[in-house]
Amino acid sequence: MAILYDKKSLLENKKFVETAEAVYTVGAEAAAERVEALVNEHRKSFGADAHDTVLFSAPGRIEIVGNHTDHNNGKVIAAAVSVDLLGAVSETKDDKIVVNSVGYPSVSVDINDLEPKEDEKGDSAALVRGIVKAFKDRGLNVGGFIATTTSDVFKGAGMSSSASFELFVAEVLNSLYNGGAVSAIDKAIISQYAENVYFGKPSGLMDQMAISVGGAGYIDFEDPKAPIVEKMHWPFERDASIFVVNCGGDHCNLTPNYAAIMTDMRAIAKEFGQEKLRFVDKGEFYSSIGVLKDKYSGRAILRAMHFFEENERVETMKQAIEDEDLDLATTVIGESGYSSMVKLQNCYPEGDDSEPIPLALSLTEEYAGTYAFRVHGGGFAGTILVLVAPDAEEYGDYMGLIYGPENVHKLKIRDTGAMRFDLEPEE
Repeated sequence: MAILYDKKSLLENKKFVETAEAVYTVGAEAAAERVEALVNEHRKSFGADAHDTVLFSAPGRIEIVGNHTDHNNGKVIAAAVSVDLLGAVSETKDDKIVVNSVGYPSVSVDINDLEPKEDEKGDSAALVRGIVKAFKDRGLNVGGFIATTTSDVFKGAGMSSSASFELFVAEVLNSLYNGGAVSAIDKAIISQYAENVYFGKPSGLMDQMAISVGGAGYIDFEDPKAPIVEKMHWPFERDASIFVVNCGGDHCNLTPNYAAIMTDMRAIAKEFGQEKLRFVDKGEFYSSIGVLKDKYSGRAILRAMHFFEENERVETMKQAIEDEDLDLATTVIGESGYSSMVKLQNCYPEGDDSEPIPLALSLTEEYAGTYAFRVHGGGFAGTILVLVAPDAEEYGDYMGLIYGPENVHKLKIRDTGAMRFDLEPEE
């Protein structure tokens, strides 16, 4: 029997209600309204072809601890969160993938034409083409589908909206044509390949891995081709509320700032005959600072110190999650944020006295009930991550008055990564 997607039927569908309450913060009723509108748009756009509609969800992500460590083969803890790219999908037989994203141009890709295209770089079509190519190269099945998507993964907030799109496409192919047999790790690696080779963005693997795996993901990138990944349940949902605040700033002119972090770290690594800091002995580094300070900037040395200490903080945070120790967890997040500001130095953009990150952090520090706060993601501009006491949720209103309510987002960590909704058909 068919699955009905009107609001009333969805709220009577036990599996939908259970899933919506598990992955969203808005509640089942709001989720049902969103799904009904999406499926109606899908059927309006594609007509008779939009039969046997199924739903897919790919979350956004936050970085908890492990700031700017992945590019030097370090460790991170990142998590899937309760905003997502939601898609209504129908299988087709015409060897084409067509994605209509609400508010964006339609994407159409012929899956028989999988060569990278220079004029597609930076475009969603490149991501689709690259993912299909990676599936075929692994001997996996591919096929056509039509999709209509909507996303509340905030762009510019460091939650990886592009990786959400990638994992959505990968999970559709996995579910429709491979029986769900492709592992979360492989889907992440496939998505990163599409972003690096076809889209033209040399990103690390953290975003895709967190979105693919779900939960709070411990990831060790010592071998980026075979990262160690451990999915953990986040145990603090009732004890602390999570906010991300988009405090502004323009990322367009910050590429040199981001690149300098990697350059500084790798310059220190090279002094010890290594390409990445992960392969430098920590004790040897610290015992050599007297020599290093005469050859390198203090900033480069401080950034290397941040790397070594941050890797250790990831291990401590992992233990805090396993032990359900909120005090230790918030202490580690705070120490990580302090190190990012003082040692990594990704809170003050060079030549820009607007300083949106330090201002937002200082305002947060003044708020009673704050447990922990830190710069989120790349830094210099953009967002901060905040944990507050459950009875201090007026923090959202407090920051909303300053930055606008649309830039203050309450989130929860969801256990499921990119997924297909498993719903009960109407009897």
